[in-house]
Amino acid sequence: MLRCAVLDDYQGVALDLADWSAVQATSFTQHFTTQDDLVQAIHEHEIVVVMRERTPFPADLFARLPNLRLLVTSGMRNAAIDLDAARGHGVTVCGTAGSSTPPTELAWALILGLARHLVTESTAMRQNGPWQQTIGLDLCGNTLGLLGLGKIGSQMAEIGRAFGMDVVAWSRNLTKDRTDLLGIRHAPTLEALLAESDIVSVHLVLGERSLGLIGERELSLMRRTAYLINTSRAAIVDQAALVEALRTGVIAGAGLDVFDSEPLPPDHPLRTLPNVLATPHLGYVTHANYRTYYQEAVEDIQDFLAGTPIRVLT
Repeated sequence: MLRCAVLDDYQGVALDLADWSAVQATSFTQHFTTQDDLVQAIHEHEIVVVMRERTPFPADLFARLPNLRLLVTSGMRNAAIDLDAARGHGVTVCGTAGSSTPPTELAWALILGLARHLVTESTAMRQNGPWQQTIGLDLCGNTLGLLGLGKIGSQMAEIGRAFGMDVVAWSRNLTKDRTDLLGIRHAPTLEALLAESDIVSVHLVLGERSLGLIGERELSLMRRTAYLINTSRAAIVDQAALVEALRTGVIAGAGLDVFDSEPLPPDHPLRTLPNVLATPHLGYVTHANYRTYYQEAVEDIQDFLAGTPIRVLT
């Protein structure tokens, strides 16, 4: 029976959500912070299941895992896996389905939490602090700016309209015909969207054109009362520029679910800035998504063992 390592199972639920009887499965709930520690733990395993991009698989890691035959990732895209290296080392990489609904829901949780200062007010309630100390931002009548209008961006637009918001969207390839279909406005430029939005929410795929898209100049174009929401990828926003903008009041605050380094270091300023509402990359972390990820990972393994791999990425 082949050995299977399930990595970054933070909640320790993977083995309960699917039938792993086809392999000898081991769940690792701790995150391996160094490649040496990771290699030591999984060196003997022929199959590895990874959760999203929590653990990167670069070329040099494949070279250190000669027993690896199958790598399964949750989702059908994982920028942290070097697919060319996998192919070169004879490793099959497969994916799973997943839902775009949970990240949309979390983005709105961050928006609502910031707009109504929920952490500040809830903490005061628990600590017998001031009875009311903030004034909330109305969503109705204010402008939601969406960077990206794919599956998640489109869901964001629909919900924004339900709140009575003026919704405007921009991406490099976005057309007015597309925004017209959704009943929202098309921003002619990124700069125009940033300047007029009360909330800017990022829903772009990370790539060469989106890397560092929002930097110091772009943040300075936003309203001082505006909030930035990023549940997509941290590298789309220059992190140093964001920290400085939050410290100096260039923008009112940020709702963040993604970070350059994950888990975020204990002393990172984004953990303590008072105008940041942060969650530990929970966008896709729901019961339904996890069931899909792990059950389809097992299907990938079973079909691979049968010689008919499915959902193959390389």
